[in-house]
Amino acid sequence: MVGEEAALEIRVLHRHGKGIREIARATGLSRNTVRRYLRDEAAARYKKRPPRPGKLDPFKDYVVERLAAAAPERIPASVLLVELREQGYAGGYTMLKEFVASLAPAPAPQPVVRFETAPGEQMQVDWAVMRRGADRLSVFVATLGWSRAAYLEFVTDERLETLIAAHENAFLAFGGVPREVLYDNMRTVVVERNAYGRGRHRFQAGFLDFTRHCGFRPRLCQPGRAQTKGKVERFIRYLRGSFYVPLASRLGQEGLVLDREAANLAAGRWLRTVANQRVHATTGAVPAERLEVERTQLQPVPPPYGGRSVRQIQAPAVPAPAHPVVGLQHPLALYDGLSGLMTGEPA
Repeated sequence: MVGEEAALEIRVLHRHGKGIREIARATGLSRNTVRRYLRDEAAARYKKRPPRPGKLDPFKDYVVERLAAAAPERIPASVLLVELREQGYAGGYTMLKEFVASLAPAPAPQPVVRFETAPGEQMQVDWAVMRRGADRLSVFVATLGWSRAAYLEFVTDERLETLIAAHENAFLAFGGVPREVLYDNMRTVVVERNAYGRGRHRFQAGFLDFTRHCGFRPRLCQPGRAQTKGKVERFIRYLRGSFYVPLASRLGQEGLVLDREAANLAAGRWLRTVANQRVHATTGAVPAERLEVERTQLQPVPPPYGGRSVRQIQAPAVPAPAHPVVGLQHPLALYDGLSGLMTGEPA
């Protein structure tokens, strides 16, 4: 078919007395085509063909189901791409990303405040609550400012003892202690801001004793401006979307609940193979590789803290093992089926 414009031109030429041969020569069409369009006015109309099924169509129900299981959280398209590839999806990332975006309004952009520190200068720390209630699940997150190397540990409470143990494990994982650590207004860290004058805070006594033992300065970000510790905030968003939500929702679909032990086992693998091995969007480098440089500027890891204000010291019958780096030394064959964890880089 040649379309309505060509059909209109044929009829106009015919009304001006042109013959079929002249019209065919003027339009470049065959004489049979000219005759057909003059004989049947409806022939010029395009017939809509039924759309051919796209490569993503057979997998759309799966994507909708996965997003519904994770709601109100979101699963990045990069994570879903890995899952679909395992099921035979041969399409591209862009069409999947556009489909996922069409299922929910895009979040409003948030202002980004970035500042850089020297190697070994700063670590940023925060808690993130992943699940509330009787089976509460929180995660301790630490990010080195220069390398962007990250450590995380799932816990069931946010007590001072838990916070200190997680710090010790982070220092072991990083291979040293930074000169300062930046916090929000954690009640286990600070008792009263500006208690002794502007910028002179009253820190929790047990935690302050721990900082002296390790040799780092605690710092607080400005009230109402948690973005001043934006490195750890962005990593928490990345962790939630690219690791926790896909894993917890997949287990939920099977009637299982993600517990602390399982989360730490999977998190150890994810840190080693994904989070600390990706090319970071801001630095343009791999955090694990930059950590090798930053480690040379960190202070030595101190002996385990034994402050009585934190835990009762009892002489064990056998020598106690050093604090393990939770989740870094365990096999993860059990979680091979849950390996849909991608590198969806945070903004």
